[in-house]
Amino acid sequence: MNQLLIHRARCIATQDDARTEPNGELHDASLFLKDGVIARIFKKGDADDDTALQAILDKASSITNHANERIEIIDARHHVVIPGMVNTHHHMVQSLTRAIPSVQSAELFSWLKGLYPIWAGLTPEMVCVSNKIAMAELLLSGCTTSSDHLYIYPNGVRLDDSIEAAQAIGMRFTATRGSMSVGESAGGLPPDRVVEGEPFILKESQRLIETYHDASLGAMLQIALAPCSPFSVSTDLMRESAKLARSYGVRLHTHLAENDHDVAYSIEKFNRTPAQYAEDLGWVGSDVWHAHCVKLDDAGISLFAATRTGIAHCPCSNMRLSSGILPLRKMLNEGVPIGLGVDGSASNDAAHMLNEARQAMLLARVGKALEPFGCDTGPQEMTPRDALRIATRGGAQVLGRAHDIGQIKEGYCADLAMFRTDTLAMAGGAVHDPVGALMLCASGNADYTIVNGRVVVREGQITTLKIEPLIEQHNQLALTLANTVSS
Repeated sequence: MNQLLIHRARCIATQDDARTEPNGELHDASLFLKDGVIARIFKKGDADDDTALQAILDKASSITNHANERIEIIDARHHVVIPGMVNTHHHMVQSLTRAIPSVQSAELFSWLKGLYPIWAGLTPEMVCVSNKIAMAELLLSGCTTSSDHLYIYPNGVRLDDSIEAAQAIGMRFTATRGSMSVGESAGGLPPDRVVEGEPFILKESQRLIETYHDASLGAMLQIALAPCSPFSVSTDLMRESAKLARSYGVRLHTHLAENDHDVAYSIEKFNRTPAQYAEDLGWVGSDVWHAHCVKLDDAGISLFAATRTGIAHCPCSNMRLSSGILPLRKMLNEGVPIGLGVDGSASNDAAHMLNEARQAMLLARVGKALEPFGCDTGPQEMTPRDALRIATRGGAQVLGRAHDIGQIKEGYCADLAMFRTDTLAMAGGAVHDPVGALMLCASGNADYTIVNGRVVVREGQITTLKIEPLIEQHNQLALTLANTVSS
């Protein structure tokens, strides 16, 4: 029986939909986690809560407790506690190709063309190790749930290699079976040698769903189907993937409207805007989320809002590749579901969710300043608490998990991140507003990260694997992968 008491937290930013407290925040409160869920929230000054909390403290200190009844206590007086953040878009294998010199100043299409030949050398070992690295980075940043979009499968690589990494490190995971089926010879962007046959893609997608997808409350592993992009798969594969996904009740994901070249390709090849293309193929609805969408037009935004089609907002990647600035506030105001994504580790080149939320806040503010004169908003365009909500509740909604993750509420999954308020980076900030300081001060790592009631980061260190030898192995594999092209 896994039991954990987070005792007397400086601040708990619950992100509770009910907003029962001012800003949904509790001070000097405690959380009791049991068997992977938030069993009880103890508010300061509530007599019943005080009595029940004391009973737990007495039990924890009892020397007669059996091993399976022991309660771990974390002193949280110097911590701000938030729901575990939710990453809605990533390409974890790209951690092997961070900062590749040849594409440091490239935009999306030239960046991809420069990296496809390198990724063609991926092996199952490289996928598993790079995913562990990416997940460790996410967990250290306070992210507890992540999706990943693996869409290239050379040399015997399977999505199972990513799943193995998630199960080893203890991250809640949405593994998306990506695919590319239209190579250069057929008018696509990727080289022919890295595309797959569509019958095989669909058969493999079905195998993964039947083998791994867990639709139950609190699931640690789910599968989604994710043909890569309009410029790398056929319309037939998009339609058939949607049919297959909906027959099994799993979600759909792809890239859409990422930059001007992406839009131009859609218009030239399909005579449709990206949003029209998605609608024609059945790729809108509450079971669909698209990455980027920086260049959605007004009609597309309205379509996404009306159909509750989700977006993975990737601000760092969009800046890195000069793709553009998502009209975040406009989309939220219209009702588009939006979560955050760190995107690929070769287009960010990091996987720090707290920093991603900070960048989303800052980019929304400067993006508004770039609009024509006459705007009546400014820094209030995106507040620190707005950004935190997108990183938690927004991501949960986009991944179809709003019912069990993304808020600190009794009965929800025990997924939490705890940040110290007495660090150098928070000095002079947390004393005024510990939640605001998370976004406005320098982005630090979590002191504790808890997934499904299990401490996977303790005092800033990953607990589920040895990180130093993993980094060494990862760096050797990164060099080997790069040398496959130059040799």
